Amino acid sequence: MQSQNHGTTGLSSSHKADYDRNGFVFPIDVLTPTEAATARAELERIEHAWLDNGLPLALNQYKRVNAQVVMPLAARLALDPRILDAVEGILGPDLMIWSAEFFIKQPNTQHIVSMHQDLTYWGLGATDHQVTAWLALSSATVASGCMDFVGASHKNPILPHKDTYSDLNLLSRGQEVQVDVRPEDKTAIELKPGQMSLHHGLTIHGSSPNQSDDRRIGFAIRYINPNARQEVADRDYALMARGVDLSGNFIHYAAPEQLFSKAGLALYDRIRTDQAKALAAGAAADVPLYAKPA
Repeated sequence: MQSQNHGTTGLSSSHKADYDRNGFVFPIDVLTPTEAATARAELERIEHAWLDNGLPLALNQYKRVNAQVVMPLAARLALDPRILDAVEGILGPDLMIWSAEFFIKQPNTQHIVSMHQDLTYWGLGATDHQVTAWLALSSATVASGCMDFVGASHKNPILPHKDTYSDLNLLSRGQEVQVDVRPEDKTAIELKPGQMSLHHGLTIHGSSPNQSDDRRIGFAIRYINPNARQEVADRDYALMARGVDLSGNFIHYAAPEQLFSKAGLALYDRIRTDQAKALAAGAAADVPLYAKPA
């Protein structure tokens, strides 16, 4: 069932009931259309200015993995109190940002996101202490390849996945859940610019090609609370967003103040190397978005 926020902060009881029952809730009004357009314009200025500006890794790498470490725009969006208010309704008052990334589909292209569960390769286990907020910076419609969620699929454990390594798959290794998902099982998560959805890390989801004439720009923020724990990598990192962390399970760092600073890029490399043990675990081939496990 679709739920609306109507400009209030936090989650209503119906929002929370939707999330508990289905493993997702949408649409939630977060940014105004003007704020979403401003954020999109800032992102596109960064893309134009830094595409060939001598970064150590490809610009897409920084947009797609841990953008909050090196891009103040990403950290600012992920720390927006309106988003945090909604996430707090799921995870409680102590919130950390585990990762954030810009998911972009160019207009009239064939790229997809195969049906999968987020928690498959993160090393966090089948935890309830993680939720993803997906913020639309452009219109996410059926035509533009919005996400499709499978209701109540978060009640499953982590299911078997196959790595396809397809060039048309936007996922790091083209991971695809090995269950049959019928069209009638899917709910199209259509969002206007400034709206977001929340989904559980075990919810099966994916998206189709962008057949529209505009870019489909989404910003995915992976939140955790202090009860989450990295089970595969030796070390893991998180940006404190709200509350306190008394667990000591994650190494904390500050939000970036400068775009692609020397210190930020060094921290990014350290996190990328340490997380690779989980994110690239079991891969039969290189996973270009992630470093090779040590």
